[in-house]
Amino acid sequence: MEISIVSPVYKAENLIDKLVERIIESVSKLTDNFEIILVEDNGPDNSWKKIKENCAKYPFVKGIKLSKNYGQQHALQAGLDASKAKYVITMDCDLQDQPEEIYKLLNKAKEGYEIVAASRENRKDDFIKKLASKWFYALLSYLTETNQDNTIGNFVCYNRKAVEAMKLIGDSNRYYPMLQQLIGFSYTKVSIQHADREDGKSSYSMKKRLKLAINTILTFSDKPLRLTVKMGVLLSFLSVLAALALVTMYFLGDYRTDGWASLALLLSFFSGTIISVLGMVGLYVGKIFETVKNRPTYIINETIN
Repeated sequence: MEISIVSPVYKAENLIDKLVERIIESVSKLTDNFEIILVEDNGPDNSWKKIKENCAKYPFVKGIKLSKNYGQQHALQAGLDASKAKYVITMDCDLQDQPEEIYKLLNKAKEGYEIVAASRENRKDDFIKKLASKWFYALLSYLTETNQDNTIGNFVCYNRKAVEAMKLIGDSNRYYPMLQQLIGFSYTKVSIQHADREDGKSSYSMKKRLKLAINTILTFSDKPLRLTVKMGVLLSFLSVLAALALVTMYFLGDYRTDGWASLALLLSFFSGTIISVLGMVGLYVGKIFETVKNRPTYIINETIN
């Protein structure tokens, strides 16, 4: 098998026929030996019905239906795990990443790069989404001490070695832009044109984006914990300075504030700090608990072809 095209599908019943047709038209110019893997993330619409119709029409189209809504990154994982080809290309189903540009990624991969990511020029997203994306990637870059690019999405070409390497990483939380850097293989980017969305709107709500951001930071970075240690040392130092200042003012006779006011202020400040730190530690402990349970990151309900 030369090429596998993997696309997670969620609430995209009006796009699947066009997605499959455009992928076939594009990839058939490159090779006759390819497969299309559509992973339906248990959405509420008729996407699975459309996938089954395309599987019946084309024997090289494979359908995977997950048992529940696991999220886009786990749907990608299911597709990557099922892929068999020398080169695996992942892409969203909304056609903002255009199948006609698959050849750019593939040609670059054939130069010897193990991971080739599409850099989206002139992103066709709304202002709020672009701003949130910029902030998220800036924060993620800082906390994980990596270089995250907000023009990179899920339109990526992996060679077989990179796919197998990512399978070895047993984190229950999957975030492929981070995994690409974590495995340390040769990586490059190619520029593509980002298209307008063909139908509907993104299913990624602000709540889902925030959840993904928190899970990713907790999985791939311990910097928040290191920052809390530094904050604790700083607060201790400031407390000593404040105590020395109060004692000095007392002996100089310039201190007239009732003792309970400063005490209440200090208690309130440090209580909030302690609660915040304990909450962060609790989140990390929760992540460790999820990992040691060793539950599957996704369960397949049905497959076709």
